[in-house]
Amino acid sequence: MYTQCPECLTIYKIAADLIGQGHGSARCGHCAATFDVLRSLADGLPVESFDLLPLHNVENVPPQLVVPALRPGGSQQALLFDPDERMRRPAPSRPSAPAFARATAYDSARNWPWLLGATVLGFCLLAQIGYAKRGLLLDDARTRPWLERACTTLGCRLPLRHDPAHLALLSRDIRPHPSVANALIISASLRNDAAFAQAFPDVDIILSDLDENRIAMRRFHPQEYLGDARTIAGGMTPGSTTALVFEVADPGKNAVAFEFKFH
Repeated sequence: MYTQCPECLTIYKIAADLIGQGHGSARCGHCAATFDVLRSLADGLPVESFDLLPLHNVENVPPQLVVPALRPGGSQQALLFDPDERMRRPAPSRPSAPAFARATAYDSARNWPWLLGATVLGFCLLAQIGYAKRGLLLDDARTRPWLERACTTLGCRLPLRHDPAHLALLSRDIRPHPSVANALIISASLRNDAAFAQAFPDVDIILSDLDENRIAMRRFHPQEYLGDARTIAGGMTPGSTTALVFEVADPGKNAVAFEFKFH
């Protein structure tokens, strides 16, 4: 390819790499002028005598290339073709879904047993959690009404609630056992301040010395300090008062203080 300096009219033979290096501009080696190489670029020189190479018209819209010569990539790297050959090439077909995708397509008619099994297992898990936490659920004021309505519908009976915070210790006393040697009788009066009936509590009796060091402790269940099974089953009604009597072994003269804890 050839180009001509517009200042001194010197014609140069130029390669494509030099055109690309200067982005279409070059400097004349004769007059040092910088000019547009592409303006007079020609594949060859005219046969007849001439002074100027033909100039190309400059347009704002770049020309569109329509005749490909090479398409890099894979087996097409060295393939040369003309427009007619391109038109004869069949259009690529749309690929179908792979076999594994067709095999795993969702089919509700075939998957309903899995959905049913997962639902049943979910309900079983909730039932196990409810059974493990049944004590908290039965004593919770938010869940208790729902459980009572459900139990009324099913014809069952819920156990009594436990709320030791609403039990008030009105009086207590300790004295030697009148008929058993080395034994003590501890009595107390207990009131239910809750607005609902609740079960008799487990009672801890703790004996300590003057320095509040624990000497002895025992936990009593309702069956141990109440002899009537019907009284235990009925529980403590709201506002009712119950007398409790406990028989314990005498831990010695150092036991000078005692306290109650309800569970």
